[in-house]
Amino acid sequence: MKFSIVIPAYNEEKAIEDTLKELKDYLSNKKYQTEIIVVNDGSKDQTKKILEKIEGIKLINHPYNKGYGASIKSGVKNAQYDWILLYDGDGQHQPQYIEKLIKHNKNYDMVIGARVGYQGPLSRQPGKKLLTLVANYLVQQKIPDLNSGFRLIKKDSFLKFLHILPNGFSISTTITLAFFKEGLNIKYIPIRINKRKGQSTVGLKDGFEALMTVLRTITLFSPLRIFLPISFFLFCLSLLVSIVQSVYLKEFNISDTTILFFVSSLFLFFFGLLADQISAVRRERR
Repeated sequence: MKFSIVIPAYNEEKAIEDTLKELKDYLSNKKYQTEIIVVNDGSKDQTKKILEKIEGIKLINHPYNKGYGASIKSGVKNAQYDWILLYDGDGQHQPQYIEKLIKHNKNYDMVIGARVGYQGPLSRQPGKKLLTLVANYLVQQKIPDLNSGFRLIKKDSFLKFLHILPNGFSISTTITLAFFKEGLNIKYIPIRINKRKGQSTVGLKDGFEALMTVLRTITLFSPLRIFLPISFFLFCLSLLVSIVQSVYLKEFNISDTTILFFVSSLFLFFFGLLADQISAVRRERR
């Protein structure tokens, strides 16, 4: 098995050295042919200096902070092998799970470590659950872990979607949705993670960005999953308004509000159909 390990790092001075040591110790007892690519994303602490002293890694330095997604894309572009293992540099991931992922490479295009037990700070869980519910509805699949950072991916499949992948934390969400909507084979493996070392850089802004990413990605691949429910809701609302007003006035009445809701429902329905056709043609041309 040959694969490139891509590790994005931004202000990870408290964790990156131990993370790499643990990873290299694990790989030293295996017969895998690997390379470790660490992307320092313009860190403002001592991360860069620490990485420059570590042997046996390929170091890529961004001149400034570009984002988690941009770091992953830089690492993948510079990888020499056909399989990419994404691995966080904050000490959360445990290398013994690598073997459980790579043994499925023959039958799947992406193998993801689905977190069980501890999944990160408690304050983020409501937002993650809401995001997952929305994603499950839009892709019509049950997604065990939407944005896990521990995954094995075919390099050529990743590069196929490079043009739609964001530079922020929502890259994990985007690539998951894109693989599902394109009908590629995905496997989930349960894993446990450690509490991260150091301060997390994920905030409320990233949660909102992730939600918008879900909507944008599904609009790209399957617009009717978004436009059709809204159209149906407005159509039902126009009927309800018409019935209520007719009962109140004791005569059949079509008000301006009823017409507005009805026309809006038709507009969104046909707009969704057009967007769906454009989406299909665009994917076929690519």
